[in-house]
Amino acid sequence: MNWYLTALKKYATFSGRARRKEFWMFVLFHSLAVLVAGVVDAVLGWGLWLTIVYVLFSFIPTLAVSVRRLHDTDRAGWWLLIGLIPLVGIALFVFDVLEGTSGRNQYGPDPKSA
Repeated sequence: MNWYLTALKKYATFSGRARRKEFWMFVLFHSLAVLVAGVVDAVLGWGLWLTIVYVLFSFIPTLAVSVRRLHDTDRAGWWLLIGLIPLVGIALFVFDVLEGTSGRNQYGPDPKSA
């Protein structure tokens, strides 16, 4: 949960790097939060209002942690746009799974050593 809160604290921080652990723990807790919001919406009969509000609230932090994760693999945040191309977007998953660049890169120091 700490990694999720860390990503939320860096709400719109697109600079720097994010470790694999930070990214994947954020994805895990974000997915769980969307699931819980969907269940609450279903139980209360609200349609998808709570889920939509949560997703809109978390859009910028999700984008920011994704960009920082790409920076850790020494790629620009613009690589996120390939996710819009069907099947080619699988490359983003591969980038997210790869280990980050060891040591300092153009986006900052290695977050593992910090």
